Amino acid sequence: MAEQRNRTFHAQAVVLRHVAYGEADRILTLFSLERGKFQAIAKGVRKIKSRKAGHLEPFTHVSLFLAEGRNLAIITQAETIRNFAGIKADLKLTGYAAYAIELLDRFTQEEGRNPELFQLLVETLQRLEDDPEPLTSLHYYEVQLLALLGFRPELNKCVACGKTITPVDQYFSPKLGGVLCPDCIAKDTQAWRISMPALKYFRFFQRSAYSQVRGRVIPPQVEPELKTLLERYFTYLLEYGLRTPKFIQAVS
Repeated sequence: MAEQRNRTFHAQAVVLRHVAYGEADRILTLFSLERGKFQAIAKGVRKIKSRKAGHLEPFTHVSLFLAEGRNLAIITQAETIRNFAGIKADLKLTGYAAYAIELLDRFTQEEGRNPELFQLLVETLQRLEDDPEPLTSLHYYEVQLLALLGFRPELNKCVACGKTITPVDQYFSPKLGGVLCPDCIAKDTQAWRISMPALKYFRFFQRSAYSQVRGRVIPPQVEPELKTLLERYFTYLLEYGLRTPKFIQAVS
């Protein structure tokens, strides 16, 4: 048993968040390529002379060596792969990154490896820092995240009658999992109205590779509607509100 607890392993991870523990330690929540989401302790990291501190800040993409502990893995070495300094230097980008991480954190448990989610998170942080339209990158992340989490909505036919959606304003039913045509609104009277332009962008993000999306400017009359719809859908699925949209609004 002692040998198993002391076993070391490597993980490539993104730091989601951390909390102070004891006099000088931190407990980190990580999302890794090898193990999915898990927690680990960084001993002495809050000391001024700690060499690991700068590598273990939120949003950092890091390479770790860890030892199996009795309750938590122990971080023994940390080396930054990418620290996303451009995100951390910009309040709006910080808000976008925090929102992306909050979504992933809230929807996932410590349930094992999920390389697709890990890749989406890393690529999204890179896009937020590098790409010309970071808000477009964020909406693409939201839509792709829904699919990977098993909540991909039906956007091409009515979820009640099955008819192909026609080019008029429709309704979006979170309860039924997709678009509801005007003839079927009685199936969910609480459904939200969605304009055809917003629905087209929702579909575009859902079906497209990022190479087709990169740099696309969402029209100013569409973006607020799409933003509100996606946030409301995530809130419905989680059954409570997210914290980071208020921060983004405050710094925008």
